[in-house]
Amino acid sequence: MPKSRKITNDWPYAPAPEAAKIAKVAKRYDHFINGKWTAPKSGEYFKTTNPANNRKLSEVADGNEADVDAAVKAARAAYEGSWGKMSARERGKYVYRIARLMQERAREFAIIETLDGGKSIRESRDIDVPLAANHFFYNAGWADKLDYAFPNRKPKALGVAGQVIPWNFPLLMAAWKIAPALATGNTVVLKPAETTPLTALKLAEIIEDSGLPDGVVNIVTGAGETGAAVVNHPDVNKVAFTGSTAVGKLIQKSVAGSDKRVTLELGGKAANIILEDAAIDQAVEGIVNGIYFNQGHVCCAGSRLFVQESVFDEVMWKLKRRMETLIVGDPLDKNTDIGAINSREQLKTIQKHLKAGVEDGAEMFQPKCDLPSSGNWCPPTVFTNVAQSSRIAQEEIFGPVLAVQTFRTVPEAIEKANNTPYGLSAGVWCDKGARLFQLTGALDAGVVWGNTYNQFDPTSPFGGFKESGFGREGGLHGLAAYLEL
Repeated sequence: MPKSRKITNDWPYAPAPEAAKIAKVAKRYDHFINGKWTAPKSGEYFKTTNPANNRKLSEVADGNEADVDAAVKAARAAYEGSWGKMSARERGKYVYRIARLMQERAREFAIIETLDGGKSIRESRDIDVPLAANHFFYNAGWADKLDYAFPNRKPKALGVAGQVIPWNFPLLMAAWKIAPALATGNTVVLKPAETTPLTALKLAEIIEDSGLPDGVVNIVTGAGETGAAVVNHPDVNKVAFTGSTAVGKLIQKSVAGSDKRVTLELGGKAANIILEDAAIDQAVEGIVNGIYFNQGHVCCAGSRLFVQESVFDEVMWKLKRRMETLIVGDPLDKNTDIGAINSREQLKTIQKHLKAGVEDGAEMFQPKCDLPSSGNWCPPTVFTNVAQSSRIAQEEIFGPVLAVQTFRTVPEAIEKANNTPYGLSAGVWCDKGARLFQLTGALDAGVVWGNTYNQFDPTSPFGGFKESGFGREGGLHGLAAYLEL
């Protein structure tokens, strides 16, 4: 097996940009409260920018406690009024209608998701938007069947759900939370991330067009203080949060002593394990899919790779060869594999970890690529010779950075993979089903993929444990989180 090989691109792809003008982005967005676009009480707005060129996209309302209070009151009135009195079958029709409208405007959603978040248009188009619509379809089907889903349990809605979502999957996270809440008869106050609010606000337009009764879904934009106001509001019955472990711990403290129901989907440091009998080419592509195609902007990104010693050289040669073919650049170009880092602050965090990896003695490899002159960019990176105690092996980076370690035996792989405070996800690559199930049962992870990675489905629950949070989203487990059983 050759140790290195220069990859030449004698036949470069011609540019294939998606037409940004198709997406209709308003110059200014207010809050969406009680079915109406409502100016912020403070009169203040903040800008959201395109991370690929740092150009301003729009201005968004900066919410405060008064805005959140108005949204919660609207949600409470809808819960005790038209929505709470509506039949489950009729509620399901509204959820289904939202899904159909999302499908009809899927191209616009994908473009806005890419403009605001920096991810490649291929990921927005082929994963985020279809999966978001599928969550609405799936939950719509359960709306009038809850008695069958939870037999002899008398399921009842909780009331008002306060939901706070992150910047990495803005539309999908909104769907994960809004769809089951509506299907189970709750009303919603949603706070999207301040750096990626546009698809949530576009979803508000869809909700408005669907004829959903006023106040059932309210969207209040802002930064951390706005999210804290949602979580701490005394009339919120259920808190659902996806984001960092540090913020998740603060939420736990803030709701302690209250009767609020809480689900938290927090950070991760996922292990991808390749055994010597694995299909190496398939595994390498799975690694690339798990950490590079999404810029590492995924809490379940396979940011730690464990390779059995006997196949280490082959895996690394093929992985580096594959990395040299990846295209970093304009996220709207359909040829792009790796888009922009979501924010300047996140790029600084990634660069800090790159420096830490080198300082801890790891060997860093980055393929040669021409990065755009403006915007937030990080080339795909892999570290080898990584110690178990290294910061890049223990801390969540949230960037296209892979830390590689080796192992000799399966028990050693399990011990190393579990040696982290997180427990969200993992992947196993091997030829023998019995060994795969042995590993999946032994790994401290809420979700374990076998011979694949980052595969999601609305019917399957997702979530973690340890410092990756608690509770599940998706499937019947996701419905249960919004019900009094």
